[in-house]
Amino acid sequence: MRAYLLMMLIAAAVTFVGTWATLKISHRFKLYPQIRARDVHTRPTPRLGGVAMYFGFLVTLPIAGSLGWFKSVFADPMQVLAILGAATLITLIGFLDDLYDLDWTLKLAGQFLVAGILAWQGVQIVSLPINGLTIGSFGTSFVVTLFLTVLVMNAVNFIDGLDGLVAGVVLIGTSVFFAYSYLLSQQTSPTNYFNLASLLSAIVLGMCLGFLPFNWRPAKIFMGDSGAMLLGLLMATSALTVTGQIDPKLISNDELWPAFIPLILPLAILILPMLDFSLAVLRRLRAGKSPFAADRQHLHHRLQDFGHGHLGAVLVFYVWTAVISISCLLFFFLDAALVFIVLAIGVLLALLYTLWPLIKRKRAANAGI
Repeated sequence: MRAYLLMMLIAAAVTFVGTWATLKISHRFKLYPQIRARDVHTRPTPRLGGVAMYFGFLVTLPIAGSLGWFKSVFADPMQVLAILGAATLITLIGFLDDLYDLDWTLKLAGQFLVAGILAWQGVQIVSLPINGLTIGSFGTSFVVTLFLTVLVMNAVNFIDGLDGLVAGVVLIGTSVFFAYSYLLSQQTSPTNYFNLASLLSAIVLGMCLGFLPFNWRPAKIFMGDSGAMLLGLLMATSALTVTGQIDPKLISNDELWPAFIPLILPLAILILPMLDFSLAVLRRLRAGKSPFAADRQHLHHRLQDFGHGHLGAVLVFYVWTAVISISCLLFFFLDAALVFIVLAIGVLLALLYTLWPLIKRKRAANAGI
């Protein structure tokens, strides 16, 4: 655990310093876009924070590789290089989009290329815990991995609209995923707790911790597409690498729910972003627009229109992320029936907080009567 904490601290320190430097450079050379109609901030703000987050990843990964602790993680150097190459390419695509607003088809093609690099080097869904099922072919696994990776990248990117929203959601969700991957490694490899999924999760946690102080309201800098897509890519990569740690043939019915967590957890963490992404695509296609055309009808915008303040809307996402991700993790420890009870209580509390502005308005209206 101390090794992972060290990697997290290194990533946080590098990202913090890098974000400070990026902020100064952005203001020095006016590297920020004009305020758009859908924006909620009122002054021009740099959105190249993803570059600093990338440097946090770029510096920490080779440091981990130089330490004997993570020797087994770097046993397949081509896979690690593929992850590094994919992270570099997606950051470059996001950087260009943050500066020049790339055409959505070009950006989407770049996302599939990045996902293809990972899948080509074996970062794929290896097995499913359904009656000992392993993915039948390289081609099937390749295609499923491609679409899952692109989906997660876009889901994370689509909610990047409020101060501290993406960094906080990813921080909460990845903390739970790190706990899961670490506990899983204790069960599957009692003599070696080091694995790629936990390492990537620790680095992502550090990146978010180092960036969040500059992104908390009022944000001094945004992570932009470069940061949001990078975080989505690393989250997807962590989940994909975990599927190879479980032998589906050794899973009993009692262990079925925990075995599904590698696939369920990343999607559960991003359930609100996924919903936002799906609604946005349907809304824009119905209007005859590009599915990636920007607008001000995302869930975080609707929450503000509903009556939540800026911080309140962000906290709604935090609360739902915590409830769903922690409930998924509880399958690792508790019976399914008990977990569903905990989940139901959590959902009710999250729903109460989400609907609180409406409840307050009705109470005020009744008091006025």
